Amino acid sequence: MDLDEAALAYHSDGRPGKLEVVPTKPVGTQRELSLAYSPGVAAPCRAIAADPSLAARYTARRNLVAVVTDGSAVLGLGNIGPLAAKPVMEGKAVLFKRYADIDVFDIEVQARDPEHFIEVVAALEPTFGGINLEDLAAPHCFEVEPALEERMGIPVFHDDQHGTAIITAAALINAAEMQDKAIEDLQVSVIGAGAAAVACIKLWTELGLNPANVRMFDLDGLVRKDREGLHATLEQFARPGDEVCTGIVDLLKGADVMLGLSAGNLVQPEALKGMAKNPIIFALANPDPEIDYRLAQETRPDAIVGTGRSDFPNQVNNVLGFPYIFRGALDAGATHIVQGMKLAAARALAELAREAVPDDVLHAYGDDAIKYGSDYILPKPMDGRALSWVAPAVAKAAAEAGVATDPVDVEAYRHELTRKLNPARRVMWQVTGMAKKDPRRVVYPEGEEPTILRAAEIVVGEGIAKPVLIGRPDAVAEKAQALGLDLTGVEVVDRDELPELDRYAEVYWEARRRSGVTQLRARRQLEKSRTYYGMMMLKCGDVDGLVSGLTSPYPDTIRPALQIIGVADGVERACGCYMVIANDGPKFFADTTINIEPSAETLAETAMLTSGLVRTLGITPRVAMLSFSNFGDAPHPQSRKVAKAVELVRRAQPELMIEGEMQADVALLEQARAPYPFMQLQEPANVLIFPSLNAGNIAYKLLNAMGSEVIGPLVLGMERPVNVLQQGASVSTVVHMTSLTVARAIRR
Repeated sequence: MDLDEAALAYHSDGRPGKLEVVPTKPVGTQRELSLAYSPGVAAPCRAIAADPSLAARYTARRNLVAVVTDGSAVLGLGNIGPLAAKPVMEGKAVLFKRYADIDVFDIEVQARDPEHFIEVVAALEPTFGGINLEDLAAPHCFEVEPALEERMGIPVFHDDQHGTAIITAAALINAAEMQDKAIEDLQVSVIGAGAAAVACIKLWTELGLNPANVRMFDLDGLVRKDREGLHATLEQFARPGDEVCTGIVDLLKGADVMLGLSAGNLVQPEALKGMAKNPIIFALANPDPEIDYRLAQETRPDAIVGTGRSDFPNQVNNVLGFPYIFRGALDAGATHIVQGMKLAAARALAELAREAVPDDVLHAYGDDAIKYGSDYILPKPMDGRALSWVAPAVAKAAAEAGVATDPVDVEAYRHELTRKLNPARRVMWQVTGMAKKDPRRVVYPEGEEPTILRAAEIVVGEGIAKPVLIGRPDAVAEKAQALGLDLTGVEVVDRDELPELDRYAEVYWEARRRSGVTQLRARRQLEKSRTYYGMMMLKCGDVDGLVSGLTSPYPDTIRPALQIIGVADGVERACGCYMVIANDGPKFFADTTINIEPSAETLAETAMLTSGLVRTLGITPRVAMLSFSNFGDAPHPQSRKVAKAVELVRRAQPELMIEGEMQADVALLEQARAPYPFMQLQEPANVLIFPSLNAGNIAYKLLNAMGSEVIGPLVLGMERPVNVLQQGASVSTVVHMTSLTVARAIRR
C-alpha cells in the first residue's frame, strides 16, 4: 500500500476525518440537562449580555480558534478549493489540540474575492477567541490579514507567513551567533517572493537586518523597483531598477544567508560555492528542499544548513510556533498578535535551543547526543518544553505591548504550563524514534495474515524494524499483491521448508529434554507451530524480537515464550503490562496477563519490572500498589500482601517512588489523596500494580471497551523481547508493538 492509499485509509477508517466534538460537562441527568440548556443556560446568557468579557468565564470561546481557509494555496497542491482543503485544516486543528490543548473549528470558506472572505471571517468574531488564517494565496493574503486585524478584537494570525517567519528568526539568531556574524551586517538572498518570504524578511528586520542588504528572486527574476505590477508589499524590498541578476548563481554570490521558500532542487552546488565564508543556508521548500541537505553540507562544510525535513538536523517546523503563540495570546486575552509577540516567540525558541536537552527528547530522537551547535539551532518539534517557554514569552510581550486584556503572572503561568506537559502525546514518538535509529530484526510467526503484511510494509517504509515473516512465500506474495502492498525489504521464512529446523530442534531438545521432550517431539513441535519456530529463531539470536498472538489465544504465545526464551537473569517471574494513553499522560497497568494470584514477592517484582520499562521511555515512574484497602483501613490477608510488597520494593529500590496499599481513586485523584498527607505520591500515579490478574485484566479491558487507547500486552522480565498481540489487533497496534519490541531490544 503506497502512502496515498494509506492516507486515504487513515482518514476513512472508523469515524471519517480526524475530529469530533466532546462535551466537557456532564449531561447524564435531568438536572444536568437543565443546567446545560434550558432553563439554566439563561443565567450565563444574561451575564454575558450585561458584561461581554464574561464570555471567557462561561463559554469555551477563550480556548477556541478558527482555522480558516479559502483553499487557494494548499500545501503543495495549489488552488484546490475550500472543500478539498478540509483534511489539511482538520490536521492543523489536531496539532493545536495535541500541542497546546486549544480547541479548533476548521472553517472552509467559499469566497471568490478577498472582500467576500474578509466579510465572512469578520462576522465570526463572537464565536472565536482567535483566527488562524491558513493556505491563502498571495497577494490576497496581504490584504486579508491587515483588514481582519483592523476590524476584529481578537488575534488574527496567518501562519503561512508569520509562523515560518518566527521559526526562521529563531534559527537565524542562533546560526548568526555560531557563524560569528552580526545580523545587521548580513547579506541575505531570498529565493521566492511569496507571503512567507516577505514575512520572514519583515521579522528579520526587527532583529536588526538591514533591508538594503536583501535581494529577492522569484519566477520573474530579481525583484526590482521597475518591475511591472509590483505589489506594494514587495516595494520595500525591491532593488534599484538598474541592478542586474542573471540567475541563482549570481543571486547567491557573496551572500551570507540563503533563504529558500520556493521549489525543490532549484539550487545547484555551484551556486553555494559563491556564498560568503561560513554561510547560513535555509532551504525550506517541501517536501524537497531547494538543495538536498547532504549535498549542501558536502559543498559547503562551513555552512549551517536547515530544511523543512524531519530526517535532517535543524528542521524549520511551524509546529514549534503557532500552538504556543496562540496559547499565550489566548491566556493573556490578547486582542492582536503584534510584532513584539512574534519576536518574543522567536527569542524564546532560540534560548530554548541553548538549554540542556532532557531525557525524554533524547529518547524521542534515538538517544543521540543533542546539544546546541551547528546541527542543533532549533528545539526539536517533539520538545514539549516549548509550551512553557514560548507561551509565557508571548503573554508577557502582549502585556508590554498593551494588547493583553487579562495579563498573566508570567512565572506562575510558566509553572502551570509545565505541569500540563503531557508525555502521552510523545511516548510513542519517543519509542519509534529510538527504533528508527537502530532497526532490528523482528519475527512475526503469523506472517500470512493481512494485518501483519500491512504492518510489515509500514515498518519497513518508516525504518522501524527489519521484519521477518514466517509463511509460504507464494501465499505472502499473492496476498501482498491483492492488498496492493510493496514488501520490498521484508524477509520471508518458508514455513514448509523451515531452513534451520535441524539446528533449532537440537537446541530445543537440549533445553527441554528433562521436561518430557524427546528429539522427535522437539522436531514435530517446531514443524507444527510457527510460534515455537519463531521463538527458536529468537532463542538462537537469528532475530532480535518476536511479535505474535494476532490469531491465537494469549497462552498459546506466552507458554512457548516461557519454555524457550525464559526469564532474564535475576528475574523470578515474568509479568504482563498494558500502556493506557490517558488525558494526563500514559498509565502502565500490571500484571494484566500472566500471574493469576501473585504473592507479595511477585507483586514487588512486577512493580520493579514495570518501573524499569517506564524509565526506558523517559518517564519517571510513580507507583501505586492497588487494593480495596487504604493503608490498613480494611485489614485482610489480600491487603496485607500488597502492603508487604511495598516494603519489599522499598528495601530493594529505595529511590523508587512507590505507595500502597491504596484504592485506585487515591492513586489518581488529588482530592482522594488529601486525607493521607504522609504519602510519597504528591502527583497521580502512572504505574498501577493490581493485586490479582482478575483486577488488572478487568480494568484494562473496561478502559479499552470505553474508548481509551490501550497498547499491549508487553511481556516484561523475559530474557529476550517477546510481545504478545491481542487477538484481532489493528495494524497501528502491530506497528506500535514492533516499535516497543525494537526499543527494548536496543535497551537490552
